Amino acid sequence: MHFDLPKFTVSGTPQEMGRQYGSQCRAMIHAFVADREAAVEAYFKERGFEGTAELFEAGAGCLDQVRTFDPAGHVEHLGIAEGADIDPIRLFTTTNMTDVRDIILLPEDPPVVEDEGCTAALLPPEITRDGQALQGQTWDLNGPDVEYVIALHRIPDEGPETWTVTCAGCQTLMGMNTHGVTVGTTNLKTKGAKIGIPYLSVLHLALGQTTLEAASAIFERTPVAGSHSYWAGDATQAIEWERSPSSARSRTTGDGPLARTNHCLFEENIALETDLSPSTHQRFSRMERLLDQSGDHTPETMKKLFADRSDGRLSINRFAEDDSGATTNAVVVCNPADLEFWACRGQADKGVWERLEFEKQPATAL
Repeated sequence: MHFDLPKFTVSGTPQEMGRQYGSQCRAMIHAFVADREAAVEAYFKERGFEGTAELFEAGAGCLDQVRTFDPAGHVEHLGIAEGADIDPIRLFTTTNMTDVRDIILLPEDPPVVEDEGCTAALLPPEITRDGQALQGQTWDLNGPDVEYVIALHRIPDEGPETWTVTCAGCQTLMGMNTHGVTVGTTNLKTKGAKIGIPYLSVLHLALGQTTLEAASAIFERTPVAGSHSYWAGDATQAIEWERSPSSARSRTTGDGPLARTNHCLFEENIALETDLSPSTHQRFSRMERLLDQSGDHTPETMKKLFADRSDGRLSINRFAEDDSGATTNAVVVCNPADLEFWACRGQADKGVWERLEFEKQPATAL
């Protein structure tokens, strides 16, 4: 099966963009939220939690913090909810489910065993054919979520034009803006999740920055709700942050190519995680080896990296038939120097790859 990537464009003020987004994707948003709610109810029940009232209370607390953290992003979210005719707390909680869920399940208790996904690759100019930094990642989550993957094109009255590949109703997930700033994330699980800023809001504000340094600062300083790796890139380099609510540690491609999956790499965070995805170390090692095998990488060779099936059900490219709990639902490859943002819905070897074009160009060329 080959998956096309639905594309939507919005423009104007944050409220106007949100309303347009919510209105255009209303049916998809309601279906996505219903699926997420059904999944989390089953997830909670399996772990001895009855009902989800506490979950939505935590979501409301996080949304209230976003009001101050990113006022424009908060208004945009309310606009999405208005356009989709859905309660904004319900929408915010379900779209940020991994973080809000962990606030309830992982404040101090050990994480549960679950095969969380996503594999990222950040390449320095030294190992690329054109001497330009490249970035990319898979987005691996519940298999049914592939039905809701979209590309959202934002043309705001103020701030940079952006593309993001995300799920219907969600704000920024993996993206690029017209200044050639790119962002992405992989999920991590540690103890200590708490009311704070969930990952979609972190990424949304970061993608609105005009420089890599400004985006990196968002990842470093935000009082996050749960643990994630965050990466930001441009035409010259990439910076990655391993964030938990209690720490912020970074790596850069100045020391060579970077791979990332779903386990922590810094000691203070390793001490807070217990059970890990069965595939995370294998995917990490495989991507490191693949990056080291060539000094001639291009966007096309990166697409092939993300299609790798060398390790069966533990591979970078993840299939529903692997029965691992996670499936590759989307992939992006970024060439910021040429404002190339490539994306597909589904696996890298099954999705239809498209270059998502910007309408405007930055005032100064990269």
